[in-house]
Amino acid sequence: MLREEIREHVILGHATETETGVQELLTAQVSVDEIIQQVLVPAMAVVGEKFRRNEIFVPEMLIAARAMQAGLAVLEPLILQTGRQYMGRVVIGTVKGDLHDIGKKLVATMLQGAGWEVIDLGVDVAPEKFLQAVKEHKPEVVGLSALLTTTMPNMKATIELLKEEGVRDQVHVMVGGAPVTEKFAKEVGADGFAADAGEAVEKCAAFVV
Repeated sequence: MLREEIREHVILGHATETETGVQELLTAQVSVDEIIQQVLVPAMAVVGEKFRRNEIFVPEMLIAARAMQAGLAVLEPLILQTGRQYMGRVVIGTVKGDLHDIGKKLVATMLQGAGWEVIDLGVDVAPEKFLQAVKEHKPEVVGLSALLTTTMPNMKATIELLKEEGVRDQVHVMVGGAPVTEKFAKEVGADGFAADAGEAVEKCAAFVV
């Protein structure tokens, strides 16, 4: 019953109640993995599906993501202690010249909830910074975000630099953002495209199967 209540709190964006509920589950000796996989991830899957069906919009999705973050914050010290096995590592950022953060942050939050280790480079990220992060963190996936059509060429520039430096074949590159399309993703040599945060989580999971 408590698990269902927490899932509902996440979906409705009740951060305080989510935090309290997760704490109660821990007190009841429920494992970190169980809480993530059976409570938080299913809740955000519902949120992603509602968003896809236009039943909710970006503000509601962000509020739900914040609630999930509140739950994850309770679990974080335990995750670090137990050395939880992540699904993989993702380096994510908004490309150079673009300061839009909301969509990228949402993807990062949902990936964390789905069991990924996320290195968020922030906004206005130069190709060289993505390259440095790939060399340093050795991620399975690199996520490039853009909201302005004028900054989309920097996705190609980043992918080209990864090729030049001989690390392109070591990572899966995924692109996303309002003006980005499947066609554009293929043109710039990306491995995948996600139209929204829910799809981004699915695509990343498919990369590591």
